[in-house]
Amino acid sequence: MRIQGRVGFSTKPLVSGAGRLCGLLLVVISFLGVVSPEQASAIGDAARGRIVFALAAGCGCHTSAEGPVGAGGGEVETPFGKFYGPNITPDQTTGIGGWTDAEVDAAIRNGITRSGSAESAAMPYPAYAGMTDEDVADLTAFLRSLPAVQRVNRRAEGELPMAHVAYRVWRWLFFRPGPRLVRAPTMGIERGRYLVDHVSLCADCHTPRTRLGVADGARYLAGAAHGPGGDPVPNITPHKTGIDDWDIDDIVNILTYGRLPDFDNVQGAMAEVVDGHAGGPGYKDAPAGDRRAIAEYLKTIPPIDNKIEDK
Repeated sequence: MRIQGRVGFSTKPLVSGAGRLCGLLLVVISFLGVVSPEQASAIGDAARGRIVFALAAGCGCHTSAEGPVGAGGGEVETPFGKFYGPNITPDQTTGIGGWTDAEVDAAIRNGITRSGSAESAAMPYPAYAGMTDEDVADLTAFLRSLPAVQRVNRRAEGELPMAHVAYRVWRWLFFRPGPRLVRAPTMGIERGRYLVDHVSLCADCHTPRTRLGVADGARYLAGAAHGPGGDPVPNITPHKTGIDDWDIDDIVNILTYGRLPDFDNVQGAMAEVVDGHAGGPGYKDAPAGDRRAIAEYLKTIPPIDNKIEDK
């Protein structure tokens, strides 16, 4: 979840990063082999997967402004190049129609593409690594329920030299997945923590990064002057330079209606993740209890003094 102000989280922007998926759900697509739809069919529940998709801000990196949902083309600007979210519809040749569930899971939670290479850190797999088995299975089932769209994926622009080696080294140095839960917490602050850190990715966007692209845990959720796409990302800790004067209902209203406490509306990327991308589900379509759990958790984290100025 990234709040972006009138480009809106007033402390003004909340932009999604989860808008980043979806900061890139699958950054690199390879086309080795084809399996039958029966072999590829997910064991999860597509209806529950639609909720996961909504909580992940509609996987916006995988949907261009004109749509269709999941057909790829969303831009992700980083200091290490510009990336385009790939096609995650069940098309057999340009999407994930020929992928097994295990291959989809590896791309989401392990940062490994179907060909066995490491993904760029533009795909926030270190955060998604904490998603539960059940949520990944459900999300996969939902992706397989999308209309198949044949659209060729765009290559990244301006990548590092020998990028495939750099991504492998980065993963070796910085990827430390913890134990995986089979099922997620179902309510309250622990549910909110799980969503903020591993599904909605508020932490991925609102936590500043080092020059090597690693999240700075000492400034968890404290915002950054130059976040994804170069935009400022506000401090969402309960400090006076963050959201100290917001109550839980204020945060819930943003996630539900895109309405700030001063009655202004969020715009830009935050509006898209609330409403959904190109007609797909967004935060507003998630269960009310999940939006409140996120709000409750954000009010419990340690406050950090970090004033982020709007552009």
